[in-house]
Amino acid sequence: MNERIKSIAAAAATLFLQQGYAKTQISHIAKAVGISVGTIYHDFTGKKEIMHFVLKCIVDPDFADQDFEKPITDDLFSGLENEIVSLLEDTLADFSSHLADHAASYRFESLISDTFDLLSRYAEGCLFIEKNQYEFKYLARHYRKGRRRFLRIMTQYLMVFIENGAVRPLEHIELTAALIVELLSWWAMGIRYSSFETQDIPSDLAKSICMDNILAAYQISY
Repeated sequence: MNERIKSIAAAAATLFLQQGYAKTQISHIAKAVGISVGTIYHDFTGKKEIMHFVLKCIVDPDFADQDFEKPITDDLFSGLENEIVSLLEDTLADFSSHLADHAASYRFESLISDTFDLLSRYAEGCLFIEKNQYEFKYLARHYRKGRRRFLRIMTQYLMVFIENGAVRPLEHIELTAALIVELLSWWAMGIRYSSFETQDIPSDLAKSICMDNILAAYQISY
């Protein structure tokens, strides 16, 4: 039944983020779900397959709703890492698209909103790679490149909005871009998944807090 598979994946994702993939055992996942180890092996052939299932669901949110032949094997996830890298590149290209026309029809408020939504959408995947970079070096290498590009794009947007008079002048634009991204990352990702004491704050409330404070700090009001 798919509900059990989803429960296994959800519990595994939390454990992979909190204690790391290498330190998580099938028995830990079974205990978190409240089922036996044997039941997990009925659904998945091993921990690697569970991890790939989690990542596949981030790439394709509807993936978990299909019918699976059990136990789920790694054959189902052929080419997944390349698929994740392609998604990262496509996402960054889309995120930067408004720079093509100097953000003529784009607002600073929309940038902050879109950035929060993007980080929230891929929170589990980003944090998984960050916290398990030594086990998944191929993904980590591309992810680091993607993070650097993401910060460059945010810096470019800030420069455009300063030129357009939408954002106040900033002495350290690159560092401010990093601060904004880290603030949004904390409220969109860390507070839900990886903080010392995770908090169940609704995503819309977290976004509202970020929007209110960031816009007040940088946006020029007329």
